[in-house]
Amino acid sequence: MKRMSALLLSSLSLLLVAACTSGPEKREITVFAAASLKDAFTELEKSFEASHPGADVRISFGGSSDLAQQIVNGAPADVFASASPSTMDTVAKADLIEGRAEVFAVNTLRIAVPPGNPKGIKALADLTKPGTALVLCAPQVPCGAAAKQVATAAKLTLKPVSEEPDVRSVLGKVSAKEADAGLVYVTDVLSAPGKVEGIDFPESADAVNEYPLALLKKSKQAQLAREFAELVRGQAGRDVLTRAGFGPP
Repeated sequence: MKRMSALLLSSLSLLLVAACTSGPEKREITVFAAASLKDAFTELEKSFEASHPGADVRISFGGSSDLAQQIVNGAPADVFASASPSTMDTVAKADLIEGRAEVFAVNTLRIAVPPGNPKGIKALADLTKPGTALVLCAPQVPCGAAAKQVATAAKLTLKPVSEEPDVRSVLGKVSAKEADAGLVYVTDVLSAPGKVEGIDFPESADAVNEYPLALLKKSKQAQLAREFAELVRGQAGRDVLTRAGFGPP
């Protein structure tokens, strides 16, 4: 009898230890986000996980058009943050959005050049000069569509030597001095101090990118996804986005 009691106490002790050491339940959400959001969303990911024990936010960054198509094709995701309403519409038309998408930030284009600006670029028109190796986003990507919009507004024809799948790829080409200039967002220039220099141009006002965010219907962690979206849209998210160079909606 004593032995049985000892065994019972031992079992209860083990159960108590297991309960105390198992920690909070692991919960995971996947966020698809435009490449230009990388720095801001990485900071928000860390903040969210710190305030939500057991939560794991996995973010897939890329060109908005590619991400939208992946979602339509069945890629599992809980939240989608796009760099343009048109790419968000791709997902909305497939009836994959829970509720409606809401714009949470805006961004504008800036000319990025290598340190020292070797080609002496001062204006958008300088990107058309012979011998200037220009890199742009592909036209189906929001930053590529914006580049086309500003060129049209300025009555210029831009002829890139390369069209990249997302804005961070354009930034990478310029920072590696593989291009003389590239059209990226203000936020991208701010993300690479010492690696590129930024040049403002008035035509950028003709292509202001709006960033919508939406919850996705097939989410298996709808409440956690909603809480992450609330962080992005709330004051804490606004502070992080502002420091990264985004404007308010």
